[in-house]
Amino acid sequence: MEEVWAALPEARMVGGAVRDMLAGRAVADVDFASPLKPEEVMARAKAMGLKAVPTGVEHGTVTLVAAGRGFEVTSLRRDVETDGRHAVVAFTDDWREDAARRDFTINAMSCTQGGEVFDYFGGQADLAAGIVRFVGAPGARIAEDYLRILRFFRFFARYGQGGPDAGAVVAVAAGREGLRQLSVERVWAELKKILVAPAPLASVELMRQTGVLEMVLPGAKPERLAALLRRGAPGDALLRVAALTDEDFAGRLRLSGAEAEMLVGWRKPFALRLEDDDAALRRALADEAREVLMGQSWLWGGGGAGWARLRDRLAGMERPVFPLQGRDLLALGVEPGPRIGEILAAARRWWMEGGCVADRAACLGVVRAL
Repeated sequence: MEEVWAALPEARMVGGAVRDMLAGRAVADVDFASPLKPEEVMARAKAMGLKAVPTGVEHGTVTLVAAGRGFEVTSLRRDVETDGRHAVVAFTDDWREDAARRDFTINAMSCTQGGEVFDYFGGQADLAAGIVRFVGAPGARIAEDYLRILRFFRFFARYGQGGPDAGAVVAVAAGREGLRQLSVERVWAELKKILVAPAPLASVELMRQTGVLEMVLPGAKPERLAALLRRGAPGDALLRVAALTDEDFAGRLRLSGAEAEMLVGWRKPFALRLEDDDAALRRALADEAREVLMGQSWLWGGGGAGWARLRDRLAGMERPVFPLQGRDLLALGVEPGPRIGEILAAARRWWMEGGCVADRAACLGVVRAL
């Protein structure tokens, strides 16, 4: 950061980095704002020997690379035109004007190299009180980009304490139809951030109360998420959304192939039982990926000590692999054709019934006897 400030001494750290620094939380990404135009930022950076990448010049953003780390520097902006999804911006040198276009007061603060915090809209007080409040009129902020509805619930899940801001609740409920304008990719990306919060339930319940949850996940039941959380399940977004609803949301949210495949596995009949011995667990592992079985155990199993022990056993167990393939039967003289599949299936059933421990030689012995 010092190298960035050396090139741009008038720049300020902005947004989430300032918020989390003041909250005493770990700061992940550090972003800067500058009253300079993008081309001036790049010229200054290059003069100081920094790599400057024009990652979003049309929006005023340049990425500076210092000590192998990228820092986004965005020129101060004001909105000229908005359509609920994207904004047309113009550059400004007014820090307050730039802060006024941000979504929430806790995200609208900036900090100089010397540590002076500029807080134009009461963000520090809101952060301390656990209030997620829109900058200015909530309805106007939402109409600029309807994704801010979901961002409200994301930040409420992470920073909210007690009841939500009343004006924000009214505005997100009134503006929820605007979510239809957003791409499903943007909706799913934001929904995942809500669900991976350490304690997402209050936010999800508020989504239900405002009608937003039904818009993005029809038929979702927060009480099922509550049950999953009581079991101590890991904070996986896909697992949590699978708990919320039985609806086929893979197409609605355009899940990745891997996500959709995992969801299909979780929706299969539950393969584990609390009383399963090691042989039964090996059989289950031979048929399903460990991640599928673990997810099923959280969704349809339990959270007590017995289930914890079963998951520990499952986690420490090597996945068994049936040791024969079609070429092994060809080597024994079996003619190519359907008979090979029939023999392999019969040998695999025998191997499974024995707890998936028989080696290749034993399986070949069974094949010879068929």
